[in-house]
Amino acid sequence: QVQLVESGGGLVQPGGSLRLSCAASGFTLDTLDHYAIGWFRQAPGKEREGVACISSRGSTYYADSVKGRFTISRDNAKNTVYLKMNSLKPEDTAVYYCATAVGVLNLWVKNVEFGSRGQGTQVTVSS
Repeated sequence: QVQLVESGGGLVQPGGSLRLSCAASGFTLDTLDHYAIGWFRQAPGKEREGVACISSRGSTYYADSVKGRFTISRDNAKNTVYLKMNSLKPEDTAVYYCATAVGVLNLWVKNVEFGSRGQGTQVTVSS
C-alpha cells in the first residue's frame, strides 16, 4: 500500500507563501506516475475541503477558493507531489493532507475520495 508523508507546514503571515511536499513510498507493482494525487484540508469544526488534484498525466484541478493562488505539481522521479501556496489568507488555516485521489478527477475537489492519505501537516496563517 502506498504511504504518503506531508511536510512543509508552519506559521505564516497573511500574504505569505508556503510549499507543502508529499513524499510517496511503498510501491509494489507500480510507481507514483500511475496515481492521481490530491490535497485536501480540514479546519477545526469545518468539513473536509478539496484543494487541488493532479492526474497521472499532469492535468490539474483546483477549488475556486484557491485558484490563482495555489499550484499543484509533481516530480515522479522524486516520488513527490508539491502544493505551492501563495497569497495565503487566514481562512487557509487548516491541516493539509495529501492522498491518492480516486473518482472523477475534474470533480475531485468537490467530492473528495481517496485510497491512502498522509498524517497531515498544519498550516496556520496569522499575524
